[in-house]
Amino acid sequence: MRIRLALLVTLILSIAPLVPSGAAGADRFALVIGNAKYPDAEAPLKEPINDARDIADELKRDGFNVDVGENLTGDAMRRALDKLYGRIKPGAVVLVFFSGFGVQSSRQSYMIPVDAQIWIEADVRRDGFSLETVLGEINSRGAGVKIALIDASRRNPFERRFRSFSAGLAPVIAPNGTLVMYSAALSSVISDNGGDHSLFVQELLKEIRVPDLMAEETLNRTRVGVTRASRSEQVPWISSSLAEDFSFIPGASGTRPAGPAVAARPQPAPEPQPLPRYDPVPVPPPPKPVEVSIPPPDKPADNKNDGSTVVALADDPTIKSLTAKLADNPDDQSALYRRGQVYASKGAYSLAIKDFDDSIRLNPKDVEAFNNRCWARSVIGDLQAALKDCNEALRLRPNFVDALDSRGLVNLKSGQTKNAIADFDAALKINPRLTSSLYGRGLAKQRNGSISEGELDISNAKAMDPNIVKEFAGYGVR
Repeated sequence: MRIRLALLVTLILSIAPLVPSGAAGADRFALVIGNAKYPDAEAPLKEPINDARDIADELKRDGFNVDVGENLTGDAMRRALDKLYGRIKPGAVVLVFFSGFGVQSSRQSYMIPVDAQIWIEADVRRDGFSLETVLGEINSRGAGVKIALIDASRRNPFERRFRSFSAGLAPVIAPNGTLVMYSAALSSVISDNGGDHSLFVQELLKEIRVPDLMAEETLNRTRVGVTRASRSEQVPWISSSLAEDFSFIPGASGTRPAGPAVAARPQPAPEPQPLPRYDPVPVPPPPKPVEVSIPPPDKPADNKNDGSTVVALADDPTIKSLTAKLADNPDDQSALYRRGQVYASKGAYSLAIKDFDDSIRLNPKDVEAFNNRCWARSVIGDLQAALKDCNEALRLRPNFVDALDSRGLVNLKSGQTKNAIADFDAALKINPRLTSSLYGRGLAKQRNGSISEGELDISNAKAMDPNIVKEFAGYGVR
């Protein structure tokens, strides 16, 4: 249902240089990356830069030789990783911290540089950096202890571009001697808390500073702290195959080389349990939608298409680049489709629909354009035309999960709750963690009289994506 939003990156961002720390402890190496300025995002992330700097400072005090990178492009991330690989000595401790956007694809987790150009899932594997690959390379260089701390379980603008993977991050298959921690549970996303530091890093720094703790205990206590502070809405994930003891604070007594000691906190109470995971009951394929009479919509209220906004959109770097391509070749179907996506992502639905119209004219079998036009039309209330588009997308590609999800929205907005439930059921059978279908089904069930079942769906959807209520409100559904 949600439009595929990833925007073509056209801006070249400044790159903070990698800064060697010069700290003592030649056998401890760390690469700390904070990526915040993604052109595809509506605004820079507030947390990654501050978090990366604080983590780097703490690791330096703990005897790590630290390189710090801020707002790194793909080339800069590659150079930073190559530099790290080149410094590794047999038996060394090597740590990677990454804060920014991460994407799961083909059951692997990818760290995304700021200049990634992601339109389809294959672009994730081209432009992103696989955590498994990074850990495998570190291991091949002889590192004894490998640690990855990944704060990237954010709802990002790329994953709305395609849905053949689950949201959030995937479990990592790492070599022996590895400790991995994600800031949130597998396949789940969290929202930034609006502050200058993430909850995950706040709790992590508290625990790293506690003496006489082994690394596994440090991260377990961090998980408990985050879970409690978030009231179980954010539960970090840990995987460990450490074969030897390791403490962030070097020395058998837990004394750090510099800085004041911090008193140990009392042992935590049993860890709170996360919200239950919802496993939808398999259902038969959805019935063909019944013929319904949907009243013609009023003129769509496309508030973002006033004169000043149109001028602003024309100056958008991505739209300007695509428009230039179309000036050279008006029949560039790919450019039309992508510009339609950008327009839709900015709420300019009439302009988006026009581009999808032209894209379909050039390629009458463009299933993606049919689905996206269905979605855009459903948002502005042109439900009869939206239903035809979704049906055509499903004719071209049966069981297309995006189109099932989009048609569910059309049926929900038109009051056809049974059809909506059937569409959302079918989408969830294909992808049980498709939050929009789970939330939409919850609303449809409530409107159909199944109040408690609907509440369960809604609760689980909100646990997976705290922004889902606001998203549906943007579709005109409350």
